[in-house]
Amino acid sequence: MFIFGMINGPAGFDPMILLLLAMAVDAYIGSFRLFSRLIFHPVNLIEKLIHFFDARLNREKRTQKDRAVRGFVSVMFVIVICIVAGGAIAWLSRNHEWGWLLEFSLVVSLINQRDPFNRVLKVEKVLRDDSLEAARRSLAQVARRDPSQLDDYGIARTAIEALSKKYSTGVIAPMFWYVLFGLPGILVYKAVNIMDGLIGYKDIKYQSFGFSAARIDDILNIIPARLAGLFLCAAAIFSPTAHPSQGFKTMLRDVGKHRSLNAGWSTSAVAGALELALAGPKRFANRVVKEPWIGEGTARATHKDIRRALYLYAIACLINTGWIGAIAIIRFNML
Repeated sequence: MFIFGMINGPAGFDPMILLLLAMAVDAYIGSFRLFSRLIFHPVNLIEKLIHFFDARLNREKRTQKDRAVRGFVSVMFVIVICIVAGGAIAWLSRNHEWGWLLEFSLVVSLINQRDPFNRVLKVEKVLRDDSLEAARRSLAQVARRDPSQLDDYGIARTAIEALSKKYSTGVIAPMFWYVLFGLPGILVYKAVNIMDGLIGYKDIKYQSFGFSAARIDDILNIIPARLAGLFLCAAAIFSPTAHPSQGFKTMLRDVGKHRSLNAGWSTSAVAGALELALAGPKRFANRVVKEPWIGEGTARATHKDIRRALYLYAIACLINTGWIGAIAIIRFNML
């Protein structure tokens, strides 16, 4: 909302109207895949830019300090590009009769409500059919971990955890930054989030080069992560198999147990609301990583629990829509 007054013009739609329309389109048919194939997808462009910097600036012969500085410069460069490009497109949207179509298409491609739901629903279906290998293959499209060592319960838990995280990073956070700063805000958030996913890992290659991307991503998710946890607890009120008070209690008690600064809010809210135990030890081919359990419920999650989590996710998305709609009404009354 802070930037809208700076780039207003005689044409196009108000940004809040564009966002609500984009949310409706994404919820009904998903992202604009046809648009992405015919022209470009901003995520693909950002990934190519990040790989470009990684290949040229993150070389093993450089010192860790040098790589950290170059990583910071790379992040800042990408952020500046997103601000300039987003501001230019937002100005075009407000000052050209058909310019809003470009911004609208970009917003649809940058928010992500429907796709995580569909992917996790596919995991639920194949797991329900007792197809363990198919469930593992489907889970690989949802979670960023090797599913080969997971049993039925582990697959269900991992799918639920991934869904809760996607609600925070794919639904709440992009829309939060769009509401605040319009197209530049959502572009910057998505760019930083993608950088964190590609170069923000804590391994030898990226522990210095990706440090800035990881820390900035943490900062940008501080408020959205907490909103996501609250919305999921509120969604439990309208879910017949969920427990809102237990979700809120578990969120406050167990959020610090998660290895991530922000992912713990939505994960602990879902764990408590559905009376599950999520996170916990992770088994890999040659080792076991010991992590605390989140929630006091059962760790033996099944496809039925995935179905409950999907219902909770859908209600939480509706609550987010209502929150943005309320902000839009307030904004229009102030104009």
